[in-house]
Amino acid sequence: MTDEQQKAGGSRKPQILKGFRDYLPEQMRMRQEVIGRFRSVFESFGFEPLDTPAIEYLEVLTGKAGENEKLMYEFSDHGDRRVGLRYDLTVPLARFVAMHQSEIVLPFRRYHIAPVWRAEKPQRGRFREFWQCDADIVGSPAPVADAEIIAILGAALTSVGLPRYSIVVSHRQLLARMAAWAGIPDERAGQVYRSVDKLAKIGSDGVVEELAGSGIDHAAARRVVEALSKETANALALDRIADRLVGDSVAQDAIGELKEIFAVLPSMGVSEAQVRFDPTLARGLDYYTGPVFEALVDEPKVGSVAGGGRYENLIGTFANRSITATGVSLGLERILEVVTEFQLISACESAADVLIISANSDAAEAASIASQVRSEGWRVELGLQPKRSVGEQFKFGFRKGIPVALVVGAAGVAADAVRIKQLRSGEEHEVPGDQALALISTWLKQA
Repeated sequence: MTDEQQKAGGSRKPQILKGFRDYLPEQMRMRQEVIGRFRSVFESFGFEPLDTPAIEYLEVLTGKAGENEKLMYEFSDHGDRRVGLRYDLTVPLARFVAMHQSEIVLPFRRYHIAPVWRAEKPQRGRFREFWQCDADIVGSPAPVADAEIIAILGAALTSVGLPRYSIVVSHRQLLARMAAWAGIPDERAGQVYRSVDKLAKIGSDGVVEELAGSGIDHAAARRVVEALSKETANALALDRIADRLVGDSVAQDAIGELKEIFAVLPSMGVSEAQVRFDPTLARGLDYYTGPVFEALVDEPKVGSVAGGGRYENLIGTFANRSITATGVSLGLERILEVVTEFQLISACESAADVLIISANSDAAEAASIASQVRSEGWRVELGLQPKRSVGEQFKFGFRKGIPVALVVGAAGVAADAVRIKQLRSGEEHEVPGDQALALISTWLKQA
């Protein structure tokens, strides 16, 4: 199409930005099913729903995400204000708590299910617009709050058919103290977190070289990596680290918090086999300060699908006082990919349970019956193709996955009767109108 044709009002090429997606109805039904299950889990623990704006002042979002900050979408709005799309749901929560301190009661449990944006390279399971499902507890310093978040994480994964998972747990302060024990200055702890977090991806040598490349002494880098990786996660018990860092009160406090978390988790329904200590876990975001955790799906083996931890100082950057918090974020896209690929749960095949067809073009009668069926709690689609044959409309309903069709005014059917058909099996009956709802309910409950 030429520029002249476009200027004259011609059609434009339909396209969307790379890393963004349209969702077909069947995809949306599955998304809504998973989101609904997560929402039920969050609310079963007494968490309240919350929402915040997609766009925040840039100064709200910056200075919290470390090297990942370069992935933020930022721009100037029409008022020449510097703004950005939210990168995650945690920083907006911190801003919200600071602004509404007098309106919420601490501890404050909230969940937030919404899209976020990151300008990263799109690949399988990774997009520029994606949804997170977060649950956070604000205002409780007790390790039992961290344990409850871990329990919620486990319950959420189980609710969508992922019982074969493991949750790895560590502590930011413990990793920092081990780095100090190895001879790495405290001000370089952030680099240690980011590099050690890549241990599984780039290996010990890769982490050492990355740390050395950032200016950390090569021998100190080697020492901390060897201390973390020379033993398996299960063998590197908390007591052994406590012996190594004896006399370090910060490390001992961190070990005490982890022991308390592990002790209470079985009472919350999380088996010891599902949780393990891994001192190499750091989590990439800079705002974590205490216990951190990550969920790994073991079967099918897809890796990390959720993560979180305690953040002591983030809310304090907005508020006039320090308010601690802990939380988790489940990656909806990755979880949906696994649930769909392995058919772990089923969502409704159609938006409707019943298709009402008018065989005699009496739209008012068909609409009236549709209203009656809806009043019984069933989802109803009113046929809008009166000039097509009943058989063709049956095929339409079958293609859409609608289980039952009801025909009003079909030829050869008594005036006070209707024709009802199960579109999958083909079973069909003519019944009096006052018995139609009972038969429909029976069929749908059996579906």
